[in-house]
Amino acid sequence: MKKSVFLGTLTAAGVIAGAAAAATLDDVKARGKLNCGVTTGLVGFAAPDANGNWQGFDVGLCRAVAAAVLGDPDAVEFVPTTGKTRFTALASGEIDMLARNTTWTFSRDNDLKFEFTGINYYDGQGFMVPKELGVTSAKELDGATVCIQTGTTTELNLADFFRSNNMNYEPVPIETNAEAQQQYLAGACDVYTTDASGLAATRATFETPGDHVVLPEIISKEPLGPLVRHGDNEWGDIVRWTLNALIAAEELGISSANVADMAGSAGDNPEINRILGTEGNLGEMIGLEADWAVKAIQAGGNYGELFEKNIGENTPIGLSRGLNAQWTDGGLLYSPPFR
Repeated sequence: MKKSVFLGTLTAAGVIAGAAAAATLDDVKARGKLNCGVTTGLVGFAAPDANGNWQGFDVGLCRAVAAAVLGDPDAVEFVPTTGKTRFTALASGEIDMLARNTTWTFSRDNDLKFEFTGINYYDGQGFMVPKELGVTSAKELDGATVCIQTGTTTELNLADFFRSNNMNYEPVPIETNAEAQQQYLAGACDVYTTDASGLAATRATFETPGDHVVLPEIISKEPLGPLVRHGDNEWGDIVRWTLNALIAAEELGISSANVADMAGSAGDNPEINRILGTEGNLGEMIGLEADWAVKAIQAGGNYGELFEKNIGENTPIGLSRGLNAQWTDGGLLYSPPFR
């Protein structure tokens, strides 16, 4: 009997939680603003500029979702979160979505009760050291002091790597990327380890980037992407398909420069027509206007435009597309069909 009552209580709780989660779209519309969780500051991905306006690759996704839902890419409240606070902020409802270099893992998906809605950057963990140390491989780091952000997969990967290579290290715990940069440059640690993209972004802000080396080893898979709360299916679909729209737009040649003209009338490509809302009813299926994807693309461009503008090879971050190239160019980027 007790078992039945317990299961009944769980079921009721699940229904209530699901109903609350399903209201996110309504909440965002009623509020007139998207609350988007980002980093405390990682240049190229999410950081405020000199005027306090948030810029970056992850910021671009937040703005695209706001444009798709509210028709305004500026209708976003950016909420800075650390490795420790990001999940509490999402679970508590303080933010509607999280878009900050967060790795999709089994435990986060299931145990923490979140829903990853795609991958916007395929990454891997690396190491950065001062050039003067003369280190050329991560396997030469036995006995090193390592700056490491707490509450991250980076922390666990570091322990695994050193253990499997029979090496020892002394962790220097830090909360934010800014703190890591400060400690590393002050010599409080020999090594800074985080996702390779984060190392590139951090190194680009140094006064003399050439004095620091990113070692060749990539010791993990870090699929980074946006996430929402479990049970938040309707809202999760919107975030997921907004990201997919940006990815598909690049593949199909839809850009911020031509999307308005292409949406002006139906063309010869049925897939493009469905994405832009000139035929079919995809917008209606997710509770949005027919031109939701047009607005998302206009917000900051397609995936390739966002990449090149914020973190690409012609920016101080200087990242190549690599695994983040379209599948047609040998990368892993691939959107499911819009049909």
